[in-house]
Amino acid sequence: MGCAVDTSSALYKRYRLEMLSQRLSEPQDLPREVFAVDPTTTCQTLNTEVLYRCRKCRRALFRSSSILSHTEGVGPTAFAHKRLTESARLSGNGQEKCTSYFIEPVQWMEPALLGVMEGQLLCPKCSSKLGSFSWRGDQCSCGRWVTPAFQIHKSRVDEVRTLPVGNFQTAKT
Repeated sequence: MGCAVDTSSALYKRYRLEMLSQRLSEPQDLPREVFAVDPTTTCQTLNTEVLYRCRKCRRALFRSSSILSHTEGVGPTAFAHKRLTESARLSGNGQEKCTSYFIEPVQWMEPALLGVMEGQLLCPKCSSKLGSFSWRGDQCSCGRWVTPAFQIHKSRVDEVRTLPVGNFQTAKT
């Protein structure tokens, strides 16, 4: 029919990860194409792409193209029956925002992902905690359930944007 699959699309990446998580009971052998390229192995980056680094040691972790967006949930009320009392539910201030990035797995995560269904994501250089992962899924701070979840806390990473200045580029953090 002449249709082509855009493998760089966030929708396609999310679909591929969901199908993989349903198929795996214990992720022993993950296909190589599941992992995004480690940003430290490539030096070329698009001018519009944002690089995310560990806040503690400044190691490059992932690019903006690896972020998998999700629709915003209804906040704490989505899971209120599990955690909150009626008074806490009524006092919500309506400012539920995502405090984490949900990304596709990156090559540096592979040793942590093999053989386990959930765990912590640690910086490959300084071993500081960046977030967590779960093949079964996890709840975002906005209330949306994301499956599978490779969650990096925004407070643990810095955004680095490149700005063209003359004939060379500088990094803006």
